Amino acid sequence: MRDVTHDVPALHRRSFLKYTGALGAAAAVSASLSACSSGPESTNETGSGGGQDRTLTAVIGYGNDGSWDPTQTASAFCMAANNHIYEGLLDTDPISREPYAALATQVPADASATSWKFTLRAGAKFHDGKPVTADDVVFVFDRILDPKTQTLAKGFFASWLKEVRKIDAQNVELVLKFPFPDGLSRLTLAKIMPKHVFSQPGGWDDAIKGKAIGSGPYRQTAHHPKSNTTFEAFADYNGPRKATFKKMNWLTIVDAAPRVARISGASAGAQIADNIPYANIGQLQSGGLQVAGGAGMNNLFLMFNTKHKPFDDVRVRQALRYAIDTDKMIQVALKGHGKPSSSFLNEANPSYRRAKTVYDYDPDKAKALLKEAGVSGLKVEILAVNVSWIVDCLPTIKSSWDAIGVQTTLSPQETTAVFTKMDQKQDYQVVAAASNPNQFGLDADLIMHYNYGPENLWMQYTRWADNSVAKALFKDMDRATQESDTEKKKTMVQDYIDVVAEQAVLYPVVHNELMTAWNPKLLTGIRAQPYPGINLLQAKWV
Repeated sequence: MRDVTHDVPALHRRSFLKYTGALGAAAAVSASLSACSSGPESTNETGSGGGQDRTLTAVIGYGNDGSWDPTQTASAFCMAANNHIYEGLLDTDPISREPYAALATQVPADASATSWKFTLRAGAKFHDGKPVTADDVVFVFDRILDPKTQTLAKGFFASWLKEVRKIDAQNVELVLKFPFPDGLSRLTLAKIMPKHVFSQPGGWDDAIKGKAIGSGPYRQTAHHPKSNTTFEAFADYNGPRKATFKKMNWLTIVDAAPRVARISGASAGAQIADNIPYANIGQLQSGGLQVAGGAGMNNLFLMFNTKHKPFDDVRVRQALRYAIDTDKMIQVALKGHGKPSSSFLNEANPSYRRAKTVYDYDPDKAKALLKEAGVSGLKVEILAVNVSWIVDCLPTIKSSWDAIGVQTTLSPQETTAVFTKMDQKQDYQVVAAASNPNQFGLDADLIMHYNYGPENLWMQYTRWADNSVAKALFKDMDRATQESDTEKKKTMVQDYIDVVAEQAVLYPVVHNELMTAWNPKLLTGIRAQPYPGINLLQAKWV
């Protein structure tokens, strides 16, 4: 990820971060939506009378007030919504992540080619009725690849994609710098947006604030930050995954108790909810709901400020990692729905290999490392996001660190507040937050570059990018990206992950399951995701 530059306003720099260990500034909706935004629709609205015309009501455990700009956002709510509103040339299945033709008519036959040509779907229209053309495709990719414009998406494309050319009104060509088969699945991250809308002055600011006009099966009808976002089926959609719900109302409820209450009982006001607390699984199942989990990259990570002594010393960072009783954390806070990290990647990732440095619980080793580093009487404040399951994990970290003589204070805050401090370069010691790069994809190159890189925003937060070990790491990462042999590339990635593990600058503590609950008497085709949000493109009423 390369998502920061001196000439980008702070809002733009921060907008990709929200509830993924992330943030985004809350903002009023754009003027074009204000006519239908005089106030939130009833958050108990589930449609009148029942039948196929009823409104699907979903509860999302993440904020809807992050950036909605598809080239910038990492907001769980906004990314999930954008997957229903927008299309890429190719999109990916939400579980297998296999690419399928979306706006394009087919997936290229040769994934290893250095030129991919796409024909746009005949009759594809944006939600304002205008046709989708090659100009719109080039418009989006030009923004992503523009060296003067820093976006989150740039980090997913710029290393391997040279340019995107218009052939004619319905055909485009993507020219690659070198063979990069993983790029096909990444095309879902380049949502095609109407040039005639977002090229206007202030267009990208409107996108950040919530203006969303795509060519997908659902059109956005209203957006109320911190409350709800509504959708309806787009009548002119002629793509592969048509809308099956006439209307949808997605509620944002970050606090766990009201989120569970909204989907519980005979008078439940919603049919599906994500981010279900582990403690409520049994209660919901006994009430007739189906609850399923997805295990993936979702993790609690610790991020150290390497310019704040003694965290510049790798031995101190390692000591604090060895001191954490992760088994206790998983048992008490996660109710068994997690695993201690044994690599930056989760164990199910195709590129996983157990790292050379694994932080198994070893308080004696932690004490020895602190003594070796000449550190005693250390006092640490953990600045943490207030995501519910993260807050549940914090007491285990505190008790573990207190036990080795490190006086620990917990400071959970709103996610926006935590990363505003990071963006303002305020001093801090340690941050505890949640992250899940799987919402972007499964390939290890993408996952690692999301967190590590010379111009990476996370590395600016850690103040580590100018370290000699970091500079060597970034070169190794670039070499791995360009390696064409699949097995060699996999080994190169595993080798540099060993360095990331040893340095423990920004590194997962545990990987955990994400739970989704729904009413199986009303909904079918639901698949629980191993990353935040929901995907209803293959779901329907029973």
